[in-house]
Amino acid sequence: MPRSTFRRIGKVRLAIDIVLAVIFFALTSVIGAFDFDSVAFVPLIAAFMSAALAVRRLNPALSLAIAWAGAILQMALGLSPLATNVAIFGVLYVTAAYGSRLVMWIGLASAGVGSVTIAVYVLAIGWLFTEQEWWRTILMLIPIFGTALFGLALSWTAGALVRALRRARENREAQSVAEAEARAEHERVRIARDMHDVVAHSLAVIVAQADGARYAAAADPSIATDALGTIGSTARSALSDVRMLLAQLRHQEAQGPQPTIADIDPLLAQVRQAGVELVVDIDPAPQGDVPAAVQLAVYRILQEALTNALRHGDGGAVDVALAWHPGSVNVMIRNGTGARREQEHQGHGIIGMRERAQLAGGTLEVEHLERQFVVRAHISWADLRREQEVPGRGEQRGTFSS
Repeated sequence: MPRSTFRRIGKVRLAIDIVLAVIFFALTSVIGAFDFDSVAFVPLIAAFMSAALAVRRLNPALSLAIAWAGAILQMALGLSPLATNVAIFGVLYVTAAYGSRLVMWIGLASAGVGSVTIAVYVLAIGWLFTEQEWWRTILMLIPIFGTALFGLALSWTAGALVRALRRARENREAQSVAEAEARAEHERVRIARDMHDVVAHSLAVIVAQADGARYAAAADPSIATDALGTIGSTARSALSDVRMLLAQLRHQEAQGPQPTIADIDPLLAQVRQAGVELVVDIDPAPQGDVPAAVQLAVYRILQEALTNALRHGDGGAVDVALAWHPGSVNVMIRNGTGARREQEHQGHGIIGMRERAQLAGGTLEVEHLERQFVVRAHISWADLRREQEVPGRGEQRGTFSS
């Protein structure tokens, strides 16, 4: 029989099954010795049944085949039911509990066929060796068949129940693993998105300041001093944010403080210090409480869009428009660019902005029109659940002016 049909049960379990089969063989052989009519053949039948028990968990199909071979030999010898036939119940149990789907259904069929075979065989022996009328013998067919079917089917059903419970446990474990992987992936994406927002913006500001200071230092050393100060403060802020993100990644801590709309003014000032001309229009201003998830999304979208303008812009003015309506906000960032149209498909910036908007319940569109790069976002929080809000500093409510 192919090796692939054998189950891996471990050496200890296999040894236990073999020892129990040997004990079963010894006991049933001794019990069968009291039947003087069949004492010579009892060990032979017991050997078949014990062998079926020994391999029942290793290979349920082989175990069922051995049991059937023993039963057929027993009937061919004309032997009456023996104590060793109890092994059949254990064999049917394992076909349902551990066998393949085909073996499981073969086991059920064996229970039905075996019940009929037992009833007919027992009645045939009784009719041949007794003098009772044939019709009385036939009347006994139904109770004998029912008793045999109940016992055999009960063993198979017990195995099928164990199989169902094992499958249910495996499904629960698989579901738990899948949920854990999904949570880990979600956290990884969140940290990667935050890392991109922080590092990309900070490096863009640092590069712009360093380039500007190098050219302006010859004419006015004080400009270089101011630029170095901006570079230092930007780098320290970025380092602090990166350390916080790495701590979350290592220790799975709760999410730390997140920017709010109150932090937009410092963001705009930082971009202006990097040499970008901003034209900011806020109309109307924020009214009432704005959910923390919306505040974070607006801040990160502005941060990424302004970083792109700093890196890919043509040096012209960048238009920033915010319109805070009751229950919604519209964001627009427009800048001139000499970059190629394919720019919007490169990197993770656009993807990150779109994810930010979607997580807050909004949408984001990117347009490339006549050497102008336009980002438009619309976020509505009229139906936003409080459970979606970002904990920590993001729970704060704030306003800004620029």
